[in-house]
Amino acid sequence: MDKLYQILTNFPEIEDNEKSERAYPTGKTRFQKIKISEHTIPVFINEYWTSRQRQASPLHEIAYRACFKPQLPRFFIQLLTKPGEVVYDPFSGRGTTILEAALLGRNVIANDVNPLSQILTKPRLFIPTLEEVAERLQTIPMDKSLRAELDLSMFYHPLTEAEIVSLRQYLRTRKAQGKEDHIDRWIRMIATNRLTGHSPGFFSVYTLPPNQAVSPERQKIINARRQQIPEYRDTRALILRKTRRMTNRVSMEERRRLAEVGQKALFLTEDARFTDAIQSASVQLTVTSPPFLNVVQYADDNWLRCWFNSIDVKQVEATITTTSTLSRWCEVMEGVFKELFRITKQGGWVAFEVGEVKKGKIRLEESVIPLGISAGFQCFGVMINLQKFTKTANIWGITNNLKGTNTNRIVLFYKP
Repeated sequence: MDKLYQILTNFPEIEDNEKSERAYPTGKTRFQKIKISEHTIPVFINEYWTSRQRQASPLHEIAYRACFKPQLPRFFIQLLTKPGEVVYDPFSGRGTTILEAALLGRNVIANDVNPLSQILTKPRLFIPTLEEVAERLQTIPMDKSLRAELDLSMFYHPLTEAEIVSLRQYLRTRKAQGKEDHIDRWIRMIATNRLTGHSPGFFSVYTLPPNQAVSPERQKIINARRQQIPEYRDTRALILRKTRRMTNRVSMEERRRLAEVGQKALFLTEDARFTDAIQSASVQLTVTSPPFLNVVQYADDNWLRCWFNSIDVKQVEATITTTSTLSRWCEVMEGVFKELFRITKQGGWVAFEVGEVKKGKIRLEESVIPLGISAGFQCFGVMINLQKFTKTANIWGITNNLKGTNTNRIVLFYKP
């Protein structure tokens, strides 16, 4: 704890032993204390990482709503864990924490009630070659007469839709027969990520970015406004193109390391309050960002991805914690912290990224800190990573993407 305090307050250069590079920039930390309930909590403000400091692996290039940059989990994984120790994310999303931990040789546990999370995460631990993907794609029969059971004409050219439905049927059959392998899972992941987007690299006509699928009605409006009709997109070519982009800078050593971690990895689709499959006192570090009230509509944004993967979107909507009231959100997070305390090793850590809600009117750290302490943790402090674009005088009241700043707010807990 003393080492971490020294790093956060003095913020010296620290040698990154795993990459033989300077891991963190230098700068003067702004330090203050705040009062939350009866607790006095230290706050550390600095630019601890930036998106430029270390180019993230291209394997992270999978879009998902409300995900944080890889530099965030990397900072804590390098600082608070050793190779072979367990890193956990109870709200795994696209798997940013999991992939970054695996790249650093840590063992991983991923959990998310949305089954899409595992579909988007697990394949990146078992990377096929480009040749394997190309060969497999050529074996998949494409029936030009096929159409989806729902109207997707506002998104896709008829031939593109036929290819998507053919691919969907192939993947469903392979999984049902128990024949789905790492190549199939990779193709599923890439196709899921390419369903809709705002460039010719996606299967669809121009629409919103791939982390937010609009409704068919909304897409009709977009088409009319832009005077566009869906053009044919070669799904096989686009899957190969995305595969090449994601893997061309991944070394053989990284592939080996990811597969080694993947063999021992645990993937769960449970309520984060009830993860009996995780052994007590087994996790060294949790790095996570929970659903923030109803800021992101995960089920609505992912309805097309759920359709492609035969996931009941209504069931997903019913299980994801996107409450509209702070009191109900706190009830759920209280259970999450109790479970985190159970599975965390003595001397282990939780880095809980809380963001800002309703333009800073709700600061979730003010609710999270008492919950973590009540569960048995000690609150080490609140760490604010301030990425500067222009000068700003306001520190504690920083609002994301306003006044030339972009921030992450992380509450750090320690299990004594």
